Amino acid sequence: MQMPEPNAAVIARKARIVEMLEAALPGGIIHDEAEVRAYECDALTAYRCPPLAVALPSSTEQVSALLKICHDEGVPVVPRGAGTSLAGGSLPTADSLILGVARMAEVLETDYDNRFIRVQTGRTNLSVTGAVAEDGFFYAPDPSSQLACAIAGNIAMNSGGAHCLKYGVTTNNLMGVTLVLMDGTVVELGGAHLDAGGLDLLGVICGSEGQLGVVTEATLRILHQPEGARPVLIGYDSNEVAGACVSDIIKAGVLPVAIEFMDRPCIRATDAFSGAGYPDCEALLIVEVEGSDAEIDEQLQKITAIARRHNPVELREATDADEAARIWLGRKSAFGAMGSINDYMCLDGTIPVNELPYVLKRISEMSKEFGLEVANVFHAGDGNMHPLILFNANEAGQLELCEDLGAEILKLCVEVGGCLTGEHGVGVEKRDLMHHQYAPQDLEAQMLIKDVFDPKWLLNPAKVFPLDASNARRTAMLAAE
Repeated sequence: MQMPEPNAAVIARKARIVEMLEAALPGGIIHDEAEVRAYECDALTAYRCPPLAVALPSSTEQVSALLKICHDEGVPVVPRGAGTSLAGGSLPTADSLILGVARMAEVLETDYDNRFIRVQTGRTNLSVTGAVAEDGFFYAPDPSSQLACAIAGNIAMNSGGAHCLKYGVTTNNLMGVTLVLMDGTVVELGGAHLDAGGLDLLGVICGSEGQLGVVTEATLRILHQPEGARPVLIGYDSNEVAGACVSDIIKAGVLPVAIEFMDRPCIRATDAFSGAGYPDCEALLIVEVEGSDAEIDEQLQKITAIARRHNPVELREATDADEAARIWLGRKSAFGAMGSINDYMCLDGTIPVNELPYVLKRISEMSKEFGLEVANVFHAGDGNMHPLILFNANEAGQLELCEDLGAEILKLCVEVGGCLTGEHGVGVEKRDLMHHQYAPQDLEAQMLIKDVFDPKWLLNPAKVFPLDASNARRTAMLAAE
């Protein structure tokens, strides 16, 4: 993975820059060469680069002061939430400051009448629900990494989760943000109300991957907990048949809260890892509905009728909370389970639901062509796929082969009418595939927006945009100063 050459002038001034940063944030700057290595990568661990320094502020005002210094000194800044990005979204460069928000984890305001909570963005996803659960509320987006991932990263990548089919992803639950621009300017977008008039700048920020500013506070929509929920487990003897069942459920107009998919390699690994008691089959669906008992019964009757038309090898409806927890146990453990048996790369592409049978068939064919096993576990209800490509990181050439297969799978997603990412973001992983999805004029329009928010192109370098395009853009912007 190619990264831009670091600015030698910035590295030469490291001592002076660190001194200025420490004056603005006493006790919050890490610059020792050994200590900054803890921040040299995120969850895309194949690529590493120690940053110039790391800053750990605890307030919006401190973030503003740090960004102003970096802006004036020409220091690139890489915003970082919890470092769980699977796309290299917070991979630093050698001349950059990592700006981590981990110390910004306070709940600032809770309003149950108007159903919102305002938090600092270093707070973890799951702890947002934890702050309101005793009062009967919850925060809907639930990425698999919700125990660790920060709201900052959720906003940056527009994260989703298993229950996004009904409740939507981050953008559907984000009401407002406090945003610090690269020059230190603090702006407020949205707030504790319905959509604001004028340009949808909040929609621009959500999913912008740290390219436009640093989000320090967020106003999030919270919802009443449902009366009840019940999952059903459905096993099939082929991926294609399971994909067809998903498509038929959606076409029938039923809206489950979640439809999750796992194939045989993932079923085996998760069952051995968690002891969930999954059936021996090629593909497994977990479909969950919620509401009152009557609503749940009605929805599950429709879903099980559709499932039976596809001749399942097993159909198991949870009868109590313990059985429901066991059905979900393996799915929630999937990524850890796969990591316990092999190195893997987790992809993230989105396709139209009706294309699931064809895409699963093609992934199986590609797996054989490249000689690498692919395990599938994903949010089937909205077509957000997460193929896991298994490889040996210690064998020369395996990583490159894995990346080549991943690129072909993501291109397939685009070719059938989908897109390169559903919730992990572009980061460095998919940036050079952006030409495959967007025409030159489309990329130009996106880069024009970055010109407005970050004229020096200092924020989160080498992410999202193809490297040749972003390098040329940054050079042109600096020359125009």
